[in-house]
Amino acid sequence: MNAPLPAISGLARRLVNDNLLDEETAKAALAQCTQAKTPFVHYLVASQGLDARTIANAASDEFGTPILDLDAFNVESLPKDIIDRKLVSIHRSLPLFKRGNRLFIAVADPTNLRALDEIKFNTGISTDAVLVEADKLDKTIDLFLNAQEESLGDALGGLDDDGLDALDIEAVDEHGAGDDDDDKEADEAPVVRFINKVLLDAIKSGASDIHFEPYEKAYRVRFRTDGILKEVARPPTSMATRLAARLKVMSQMDISERRMPQDGRIKMKITKTRAIDFRVNTLPTLFGEKVVLRILDPSSAKLGIDALGYEDGQKQLFLNALNQPQGMILVTGPTGSGKTVSLYTGLNILNTPERNISTAEDPVEINLEGVNQVQMNAKVGLNFSEALRSFLRQDPDIVMVGEIRDLETAEIGIKAAQTGHLVLSTLHTNSAPETLTRLLNMGVPAFNVATTVSLIIAQRLARRLCPNCKVPATDIPDDILSEEGFDGIGIERSEFDIFHPGGCDKCSNGYKGRVGVYEVVRITPTISSLIMEGGNAIDIAKMAKEEGFNNLRVSALRKVAGGLTSLEEANRVTKD
Repeated sequence: MNAPLPAISGLARRLVNDNLLDEETAKAALAQCTQAKTPFVHYLVASQGLDARTIANAASDEFGTPILDLDAFNVESLPKDIIDRKLVSIHRSLPLFKRGNRLFIAVADPTNLRALDEIKFNTGISTDAVLVEADKLDKTIDLFLNAQEESLGDALGGLDDDGLDALDIEAVDEHGAGDDDDDKEADEAPVVRFINKVLLDAIKSGASDIHFEPYEKAYRVRFRTDGILKEVARPPTSMATRLAARLKVMSQMDISERRMPQDGRIKMKITKTRAIDFRVNTLPTLFGEKVVLRILDPSSAKLGIDALGYEDGQKQLFLNALNQPQGMILVTGPTGSGKTVSLYTGLNILNTPERNISTAEDPVEINLEGVNQVQMNAKVGLNFSEALRSFLRQDPDIVMVGEIRDLETAEIGIKAAQTGHLVLSTLHTNSAPETLTRLLNMGVPAFNVATTVSLIIAQRLARRLCPNCKVPATDIPDDILSEEGFDGIGIERSEFDIFHPGGCDKCSNGYKGRVGVYEVVRITPTISSLIMEGGNAIDIAKMAKEEGFNNLRVSALRKVAGGLTSLEEANRVTKD
């Protein structure tokens, strides 16, 4: 049984009274445009062949509203960042201008209150309807939307198109699905293409992170390359929701949830044998969701110890500690200092068929074949300490803990290191001596620290000078070099040259890649005694220097003397 046709009123009644429509046709048109979710006037022009100017005149007479000629408006002057393009497309309503605290919206039907109310709700600005002809409105809306798509393309600037359509992208973690409208919006070709181009160019440029950042009057995309953030694109702010939705769909997050942070992963297959993982995190900010992608390249975990930048003596200390059957090796430094790569390098050296290796990570960044990697999950109570307890029941040879965050984790790790296991972990401290005092401050007994910790590696990452364009620094006086500390690095001034960054088409502002700066301290019997006596970080640092272990500052200056980095970069990463 067919549903009854709706009663007619407003503009439909006026068109019937003016003999432009008969009543049955008007009722059927109202029912059909409601079902098709199409505005009434646009439906009449497209399906019934009515003249747009005639309908506009009828509406003007009915409601006493003058008709505005859209041909007089320049599309470029329309406010592009006030209304999401999705609303414009659905309601066929266009923002014309803002005056005071009111937004004037071009509509072909002044009775389309649903459109005005939804626009008001989404923008937070009161709306007034401006009557225009439907055909001219459709034409202007198409120009408006096309201009936005072109601006999205322009925002890419010099981003590379090569291989864009061949990308094989899949989600890794499943968190939920959003509604159909959001899925459709996220799958629009221009948005998909833009995101793919950004991801591909980030990989090609060697970026470690991608930041999608919404602000009140701007939206920017930045890459972190060699530790420094650089802006690469400025899409229109009206694209913010669509870009975030696309990234959330790709990583299988809940795209209907915009109030809470979420985590996910994306896998991009570059070739048949190489894939890049992206760790994705969303964060609700004042003007929308910021999305950050951490690029996880498995090849970075297989660089080999020689590629990391250790000096010969430091490398040998690390290898000696890895060859011990038990003890604790701690890697320390701020976020982004390369601790994970150092740990994975050590695990790769240890990863043989004869060894049982288990890791507790939050999150698991890179998959290592032959290593039992466990992802922490706070929702079910799986934390570092709980994972460590389980490891010890499974006869491990080597245990890696992503981070020692509390006394319980520290105590279990110490116990494992005391009972015949080699334990690797990280702490967030600034130097090797501070790592020892941090454990003591957590509540670990001094005896356990002194007898269990075998090696501490504090590290930073400095930008590496481009070998093609670095230039000798002849403008630095010797007294300045002495003040910087070059007299204490163990190299005669006549035996080294210092270089400044140049700049060429093969690098970024004179730098290309990064090199590690390390403080590698073996816990000698003398340092152990000092820990037992209650020595503080300053005392331990002094003793480490006497024992011949270079601190971060000396190591950085030695990198400068070796022509690997600049003095400015050494100061950036190590100078207090």
